[in-house]
Amino acid sequence: MPPRGKVGLREIAKAAHVSIATASRVMNGNGRVDPKIQKVVLAEARKLGVTPSQQFKSRTLAFLLSNRAMLHAFHSRILSGAEAHCAARGWDMVFLSYHYSPHTPWNELHLPRVIARRDLIRGVILAGTNSTNLLELLLHKGITFSLLGNNVMGEQARIEKCDVVYADDIQGGFDATQHLLRLGHRSIWFVGNDRLPWFARFLQGYRRAMLESGLTPRESTVDSDKDTECGFLGTKSLLARGEEVTAIVAGNDEVAGGVYKALRDRGLSIPQDVAVVGCDDTVGMWLFPALSTTREFPEQLGKSLVEAVLRRIETPDQDPQSITVPTEFIRRDSCGRPPQVLEELTQDAMHGSPI
Repeated sequence: MPPRGKVGLREIAKAAHVSIATASRVMNGNGRVDPKIQKVVLAEARKLGVTPSQQFKSRTLAFLLSNRAMLHAFHSRILSGAEAHCAARGWDMVFLSYHYSPHTPWNELHLPRVIARRDLIRGVILAGTNSTNLLELLLHKGITFSLLGNNVMGEQARIEKCDVVYADDIQGGFDATQHLLRLGHRSIWFVGNDRLPWFARFLQGYRRAMLESGLTPRESTVDSDKDTECGFLGTKSLLARGEEVTAIVAGNDEVAGGVYKALRDRGLSIPQDVAVVGCDDTVGMWLFPALSTTREFPEQLGKSLVEAVLRRIETPDQDPQSITVPTEFIRRDSCGRPPQVLEELTQDAMHGSPI
């Protein structure tokens, strides 16, 4: 074995019984090499004391925000957490905004040019709203990336081939609904847009909690990408139909803001007439009354996305990673017992029964 300082592509190629060109493609992170050959080359390189991360001087990641406003409250906090963790690990981060259609074939998408510069950008963090056509393109080009899984539109099978970080919003939806059930609510509605993946996941948790309690899930969904409008119209619709409702599970905090407006337009009080819970803990504390909501820890999501992509850079042949960050239900002032339960408790108190 040659001295460690002398090891290069020639020695790696010889040990792995492949051409120098193939060894070069593997060590440069090019995905267009058979996975079995990749594993052999990387294994032999490690035996020789060389890892792919040693081949490049650049220590820079790209944060790619897709199809979202640059100052989006939730994704800005993910960026903040990712950037802080990069700095702590001695890496730099560049921010890129990228808009594309989910209907464009993957081989017709045009990535920001800097992402293809592997001597500059070592890996990509995908936040915002993404579709499987972009994942297909990045996988085809062999670009190292990690993905915020909550906001991906498309087939799950493609996502499972990627390094993915999730906020556990399914459990969050379950916990929020369970809180309302413990307060005595039974006429609980979900308001949001079930066509969008982040709402659909929260809705899944709501449905499970309702079904496990022997209740029928009730949904008022609006196909709108404007969250406040979605909450306002969804609530107006169920009130106009004369549906019985004592509590509403809003798809996120901004949807809850629209729910608040619709309830007040109808002369209803929160939480005396209708209790409300939200999700993501972005603007809930600024609503009045303060919104009970599911906190998703976006800074921790950013840190986990960085860790996932750095592990992939260090060990390109590892299996796909799936990381789930827990959520926490935050109790504030927007929830109370339903009017009927309060009346029963008052009657029990008047008759000396224990509450």
